Amino acid sequence: MDLGLRDRVYVVTGATRGLGHASATALAAEGAKVIITGRDEKGAAEAAAGLGPGALGVAADNADPAIAQRLISTARERFGRFDGILISVGGPAPGFAADNTDEQWQAAFESVFLGAVRLARAAAAELGEGGVIGFVLSGSVHEPIPGLTISNGLRPGLAGFAKSLADELGPRGVRVIGLLPARIDTDRVRELDALSGDAESARAANESRIPLRRYGTPEEFGRTAAFLLSPAASYLTGVMLPVDGGARHGF
Repeated sequence: MDLGLRDRVYVVTGATRGLGHASATALAAEGAKVIITGRDEKGAAEAAAGLGPGALGVAADNADPAIAQRLISTARERFGRFDGILISVGGPAPGFAADNTDEQWQAAFESVFLGAVRLARAAAAELGEGGVIGFVLSGSVHEPIPGLTISNGLRPGLAGFAKSLADELGPRGVRVIGLLPARIDTDRVRELDALSGDAESARAANESRIPLRRYGTPEEFGRTAAFLLSPAASYLTGVMLPVDGGARHGF
């Protein structure tokens, strides 16, 4: 199936590793051009080099108010157009309500929430018909995850923002989608499993609750993201798609 991604241009934030990188890899494999970001300039450049000549790495902090417009301008200058953005941010500090500090909440709000809102608003102002804005959120949008209190507080709010934005941009032909990963085999999830003190037992217990009886792979997530960002998904907007092996049982 041709997803219609060849020569389209996307910005993918937080894409030097994990789910963002898997998504950028899938887009590039389908012929799209990508601007990928990471906090470290060297890491961003190396990750982009691994994707080929159709990728450019940019050091960026989502909390920087100026970064959104700079990324969009870079996409136009380097590749001549801008078709969409996938906003993927690192997970906030783990912890419980009694443990997380005001400083941790504030830092996460600036990066995870307000940074994502700024990126989406800037993209919305630049995109025309056929454009798309994607958010990598979390299964915590529907159900809190123990030990991730800050994420549980912020990501459902972003999902609400994304749905509101989908309603506002739909008449212009601009789509807004969200992906809700659960247990995908990334460094972040392995770190969370290790918090129990026995990562192997935690993983086995989690897999037993997943209908497919395994964690997902970053590549599986990336292919899903590439499809939702593509013209092949042109009648999908306002959706929050669980990528979780069937772990969510509600509708």
